[in-house]
Amino acid sequence: MAQAKTQFGYRRHPDQDHAGANVAEYPVVVVGAGPVGLSLAIDLAQRGQGVVLLDDADRIGEGSRAICFSKRSLEFWDRLGVGQRMVDKGVVWSVGKIFHGNSQLYQFNLLPEQGHRRPAFINLQQFYAEAYLVDRVEELPAIDLRWRNKVVGLEQRNDDVALTIATPDGHYRLHANFVVACDGARSSLRQMVGAEFVGQMFEDQFLIADVRMAAEFPTERWFWFDPPFHAGRSALLHKQPDDIWRIDLQLNRYADPAAEKLPENVRPRLARMLGHDKFDFEWISLYKFQCRRMDRFIHGRVIFAGDAAHQVSPFGARGANSGLEDAENLSWKLDRVLRRLSPQSLLESYHAERSAAADENIRESTRSTDFMAPNSHQEARLRKAVLSLARETEFGKRMVNAGRLSVPSVYETPLSTADGDAWAGGPRPGTSMPDAPLSARLGDRVFLTEAFIRQGTGFTLLEFGNGAATEAPKGPGVIRIGGEDGFRDTEGLAGARYDAAPGTAYLLRPDGYVAARFRHPTRAAVDAALARASGLN
Repeated sequence: MAQAKTQFGYRRHPDQDHAGANVAEYPVVVVGAGPVGLSLAIDLAQRGQGVVLLDDADRIGEGSRAICFSKRSLEFWDRLGVGQRMVDKGVVWSVGKIFHGNSQLYQFNLLPEQGHRRPAFINLQQFYAEAYLVDRVEELPAIDLRWRNKVVGLEQRNDDVALTIATPDGHYRLHANFVVACDGARSSLRQMVGAEFVGQMFEDQFLIADVRMAAEFPTERWFWFDPPFHAGRSALLHKQPDDIWRIDLQLNRYADPAAEKLPENVRPRLARMLGHDKFDFEWISLYKFQCRRMDRFIHGRVIFAGDAAHQVSPFGARGANSGLEDAENLSWKLDRVLRRLSPQSLLESYHAERSAAADENIRESTRSTDFMAPNSHQEARLRKAVLSLARETEFGKRMVNAGRLSVPSVYETPLSTADGDAWAGGPRPGTSMPDAPLSARLGDRVFLTEAFIRQGTGFTLLEFGNGAATEAPKGPGVIRIGGEDGFRDTEGLAGARYDAAPGTAYLLRPDGYVAARFRHPTRAAVDAALARASGLN
């Protein structure tokens, strides 16, 4: 497979020749061509929306930066047509090990069960993810990606947003029905709407070093508390593609950043950890982090997503994965509003759901940071006691916090009368759809997430057949399991994961979240659930 392109040139666009009443107008302008902005633009384009995507640089970002992408993100990228390429390049893993000193405390498996199309996580340098997404963007004529186009002015009007954009050829203006700010932690658009971050800034410092070396370590997440090679601190080791290894080392909060990043100072630290110095540096960075978010993710017709809206520590892989969940949550709602299928108030559910998710991520991230880098003698004593208990007890292991890894968000969703029927299990409304293996009529194995993609970009009714199909409303696709014309649950996993007695049905949102579930679905009940999920009542 050809290496993805990472350097792009500026090109003048005809819109730069428009002025006055001839200013070009677009349904959506997305600002920021990182993983979140690129994914959002692709999702909107696949729904038929024209998107202008602006980025103030002309290249994919340097350094690996985010590397851990979750199963949920991979399923989203499958819908965008890039999931397989990510998995093919990435390092697949599901096992993590926690060490205290020289001893292993315990290990965990994030996806111990079989029957899922995608793994729990892959490790993949962010520059690869971005490059593959740009390749996909270039296949979609509905996306106009403009490099070295920097938004320097923003004016909200009654029905649109006027943007002033700086380029090497000077300034020009665009009008957009909606602007989505995916321009990162230092978002200039956040400043333009007068919004601030609220939350906590941490003083603890961490060194990231990506090194190239041949090593026999397994493809697992290894985390140490108080290791002999880095006494009193913590350390993390992850494998990436191309024989690159990510190493995180906790430093003294008073350490000099400029000195700590010098290769001649980093090398002896890593040599103590690895037992040799046969490695080459790919990237070295030092960071402090913040657990903060905007009070409101929507400011008129300007909507914020990803790091522009919220920030967390890197422990737990909650930053990039949460941003991708922002994108998949927003895109189908924005598409419906632009098509006038739903009122603009539907977008408020984006803020409600994703701000609650940000709060959860910040809460977990803060707890992880406090455990890994205690701020007081009391916290340090508590951690010491927990680590001691973890050697002997299961409940002690559960208290150890080395970064609770990203899981799909759970949204608060009002239950209908149908949702309240007796359920022993299965995904409740507001949770993401579990995957499961199925068999097609010709015997081919297909996963439920693949069948979902084939239904298109709208709502889907998932039926477990009892001999009669539900009278579904016009519009939603249908996935039928059982009956003469449906998929077969040959391994029994779909029925088990959905607690599916014959006749059971689920209404799935376009982002793969459960909108409602029914033991005895009727046209009226499905209609009501569809209207509720679409913001029509």
